[in-house]
Amino acid sequence: MQRAILTFPDPGLTRVASPVIAFDPALQTLADDLFDTMRAAPGVGITAPHIGVAQRLVVLDLPALGGRRDFANPQILSVSGTLMRHDEGSVSMPGMVEALERPDAVRLRYQDLQGNGHETELQGFPAICMQHEIDQLDGIFWILRLSRLKRERLLRRWEKHKRGQTSLS
Repeated sequence: MQRAILTFPDPGLTRVASPVIAFDPALQTLADDLFDTMRAAPGVGITAPHIGVAQRLVVLDLPALGGRRDFANPQILSVSGTLMRHDEGSVSMPGMVEALERPDAVRLRYQDLQGNGHETELQGFPAICMQHEIDQLDGIFWILRLSRLKRERLLRRWEKHKRGQTSLS
């Protein structure tokens, strides 16, 4: 089921998410709802906080990962020393993108929806996406990774974008 996405600057986007502790049918439903919501947005990654649920759950849908992957309680164990530049945005700030640099590989620990523990390494775009989503779980909205000048410029564009949407309604 598609759910409403919080839009910037909703305070729910800056709260630190709590660990997933119940690996039950409700978690599967939440993951399915996140997937439906992300696809409709559209996006390639989403977290439970994006829909106002303060749990550490990430859903990614990337060809490099074989499609949909669910990550409960993801934790970065290590990052590469090599950086990759990529345009980032958020389903909570549609239409806004800006280039960021992040490590191009991460070693990750997470749980699946049944609570089983896993470790994996992500490289390239999937690594960038996971870092972006874990930031969101930690209450760090992606624009905080921008320089002050780029962030201020993007916020002006966002305000103009929102005013444009309001005047069309």
